[in-house]
Amino acid sequence: MKPKVAFICVHNSCRSQMAEALGKKFGSSVFESYSAGTETKPQINQDAVRIIKELYNVDMNKTHKSKLIDDIPEADIVIKMGCNVVCPIVAHRYEEDWGLDDPTGKSDEEFIKIAKNIEEKIKDLKKRIDNNEINLDAQMSW
Repeated sequence: MKPKVAFICVHNSCRSQMAEALGKKFGSSVFESYSAGTETKPQINQDAVRIIKELYNVDMNKTHKSKLIDDIPEADIVIKMGCNVVCPIVAHRYEEDWGLDDPTGKSDEEFIKIAKNIEEKIKDLKKRIDNNEINLDAQMSW
């Protein structure tokens, strides 16, 4: 069974959404991608939607909406996007913080930089899961 990866942010409208989309595009052979936040927005960030469509031909408006942590399945791996979000107690076996700046309200160049950074991190995560470098046999972390 493929591990479930949850990309967590405060509003689940920008970075975590981009990570979910790119996780599905580049990592789906190895893991399942989900994104969620501790709060939601009525609409995901339309600059993020546009940039991901331009760079990767993925239309997040068709398949994504802002979700709360309770709205997604229990994750094996939790990736925090870097918003110093204190995750409510979510059972998981592994966690890391990618420390990405929020590009909201900034230039397209910032969005492209973040998208490319997320793409690299997704590919690295896929490789590490593939090579069993992430121990998912550990006890659940509470």
